[in-house]
Amino acid sequence: MSQSTPGRSEPIRPEIVAESARGPLRVVIEPPRTRWIGRRLLWIALCISVLLNFGLYSSYQSYFQSGTEIDEKWHSLDKKAPEKVAIIAVEGAILGEEGFVKKQIDRVREDDQVKAVVLRVDSPGGTVTGSDYIYHHLKKLAKDKQIPLVVSMGSVAASGGYYVAMAAGDKENTIYAEPTTWTGSIGVIIPHYDLSGLLEKLNVQDDSIASNPLKMMGSPTRKFPEGIRAEEQQILKGLVDSSFEGFKQIVLASRAPLRNDKSLQDVVFTGRIFTARQAKENGLVDQLGFIEDAVNRAIELAGLEKEHVRVVQYTRPVGMIEHMLFGQQSHARGIDVAALLELTAPKAYYLCTWMSGLTAEARH
Repeated sequence: MSQSTPGRSEPIRPEIVAESARGPLRVVIEPPRTRWIGRRLLWIALCISVLLNFGLYSSYQSYFQSGTEIDEKWHSLDKKAPEKVAIIAVEGAILGEEGFVKKQIDRVREDDQVKAVVLRVDSPGGTVTGSDYIYHHLKKLAKDKQIPLVVSMGSVAASGGYYVAMAAGDKENTIYAEPTTWTGSIGVIIPHYDLSGLLEKLNVQDDSIASNPLKMMGSPTRKFPEGIRAEEQQILKGLVDSSFEGFKQIVLASRAPLRNDKSLQDVVFTGRIFTARQAKENGLVDQLGFIEDAVNRAIELAGLEKEHVRVVQYTRPVGMIEHMLFGQQSHARGIDVAALLELTAPKAYYLCTWMSGLTAEARH
């Protein structure tokens, strides 16, 4: 016979009465399984959303920058002075025509408060075209704005690095090298590696089809007959000689001590590296000094008062999200397929390196 309690219409089952007699009654409410599945799906959707947003950020990271393409930063002297001396930095291997150096040049061009430029060079050089592009735009900047340009060399200003330094022109005391600088290396190289012997040992043959054997000129994997090889070498040597002649003319136009001294030319145009002191003795630089000395010379040439000058430099901006995720490495470049392909193309370099071309492609 079932029992009931006052105020309840449902009968009390005997097993519940027996259980309650042994202790307090506990009730466990289990949520519906569909609600648990819904929460799982919500978390999965959230994770997918985060991944998608990071993907979009990678594709459109420029929208996360802090404003302009480059930032201006105070370097030295009066922080509030209206007249500026701008430091344009050329650092690392010079590869492409566009890039951070060109952005610095454009920023200076648009700033009427900049009255002089110090070109800070710390570069082993790079491609012939890239070096000449920077040189051309630096010369044009100084001419169009009618402002002096003084060079300050860092640890190395060699080959293409020395080439861009010639933008200072032939004014006295406009090229400064630090006491530990290495410079010079005036010359041209087209890197080439013959891997055909190794491929033969591995029983691998380059069977590429070309309209003419010379279309594959510079190929590291194709073994040419002696006649074609000799013609290839002659053509490549002609390209090197032509670029080298252009390099020499740029140097002679800017370095008055070298123009009328053939004995000095015979020394500096060998492609060798010089210490800062040797470079001064051979007419490649004007003075040994640090960036502060170059700044002082730029102020003097611009007719400014040092007490009323602000020295500025430029940096790549790092957005908030970039800084949180990657810190100072936010601009590190990933795998660049185009750069890998460029490794296989014959290319002339104004470059000082013991790894002909490979190092340069990996740096920028």
